[in-house]
Amino acid sequence: MSNLEWIDKIPECPVYCPTKEEFEDPIAYIQKISPEAAKYGICKIVSPVCASVPAGVVLMKEHPNFKFMTRVQPLRLAEWAEDDTVTFFMSGRKYTFRDYEKMANKVFSKKYSSSSCLPARYVEEEFWREIAFGKMDFVEYACDVDGSAFSSSPHDQLGKSNWNLKNFSWLPNSVLRLLQTPIPGVTDPMLYIGMLFSMFAWHVEDHYLYSINYHHCGAFKTWYGIPGDAAPGFERVASQYVYNKDILIGDGEDAAFDVLLGKTTMFPPNVLLDHNVPVYKAVQRPGEFVITFPRSYHAGFSHGFNCGEAVNFAIGDWFPLGSLASKRYALLNRTPLLAHEELLCRSAVLLSQKLLNCDPRSLDKLEHPYSQNCVKSCFVRLIRFQRRARGLLAKMGSEICYKPKTFPNLSCSICRRDCYITHVLCRCNFDPVCLHHGNYVNFTVSVSLFNCFWANYFF
Repeated sequence: MSNLEWIDKIPECPVYCPTKEEFEDPIAYIQKISPEAAKYGICKIVSPVCASVPAGVVLMKEHPNFKFMTRVQPLRLAEWAEDDTVTFFMSGRKYTFRDYEKMANKVFSKKYSSSSCLPARYVEEEFWREIAFGKMDFVEYACDVDGSAFSSSPHDQLGKSNWNLKNFSWLPNSVLRLLQTPIPGVTDPMLYIGMLFSMFAWHVEDHYLYSINYHHCGAFKTWYGIPGDAAPGFERVASQYVYNKDILIGDGEDAAFDVLLGKTTMFPPNVLLDHNVPVYKAVQRPGEFVITFPRSYHAGFSHGFNCGEAVNFAIGDWFPLGSLASKRYALLNRTPLLAHEELLCRSAVLLSQKLLNCDPRSLDKLEHPYSQNCVKSCFVRLIRFQRRARGLLAKMGSEICYKPKTFPNLSCSICRRDCYITHVLCRCNFDPVCLHHGNYVNFTVSVSLFNCFWANYFF
């Protein structure tokens, strides 16, 4: 770590500057840049529209009782052995927005005898030196804070735009709008209020979703991102060169993925560069969005006091990777945050209705063709699997019944997958099981009548 020349070997991610006209439809714009930007894992989008109401004013006046708890982050690199795992989630103190800003600025001024921003390259060196050899024991970081700093004022151009993160997941062509209930931090944005060297550790978004982060105010943030197709290489490096084997449950990439889900792993990107895993960098300034693409691992840190906001979203091209994430969660017996099977079926139903009712000459304007193909191919794969499995169960003598449309969505009692279309019940045990487990004799197979209708309709 004493030699930081590797910092200059990390190329910048793409930066996009949409026109006001392009800015009107966020999903369409992201789909437009995705063929290029997704190759980097992350990208920046510079907003052509400014917020007229500052984040601090929103949080103090529009939310007058706004307070938040911080988490204490130790500033050091862990050995990642059984007796040395860094704890990121110790509780800190409760602050108002202004009180935290004063504390963060005081820490910055004490360290650098300055209140102004320092060059990004210099702060990047300082960060990696500090967590390797520094004297600061810890910082306080307010992450995953419920709320939004986008203004509700009708005069705020950014607040009333479609890029207001309070509304982002619910936009037309956003897959997550089909969820029955909001999920904090996934469909509802959260705030991230940081100070000098507060960090977000290496992680991938839940279910390999997209994420969008807006930098409301304050000092810069440095981001590192890995392309989604390099994720297996990232996990392989983590399992072989970062983690000690005694903290991994199992072998290989899935064992590393399980630990990485804890969002507590921080190590310098040169470890990845040394093993041919591509890394890209972004320095995010106020007024800029950072997009992370599906299955893109990312990490970063703050250059001083700042406030950002983030939310997840998905479009049709996410489904293949979302399906992979669902399988990995099941393998690790992790409870999923969202029902992937239900989202896929609902998306397929809506797409079929649109295609049936649309003028063939305007099909391309309906939804991005690649997104359409992803929905179709994933749905075809799901229904073919369902039909094969149910056919085998019928030959084995299992009874098949149809559940009503209002039947609640259930989770598999073995792997926790959602059983939106079909679940299996034993006559002596009423815990539902999905079709991915073993041979079932003398079982009752319960199929959603509503979903079965659409499966037959498509094929």
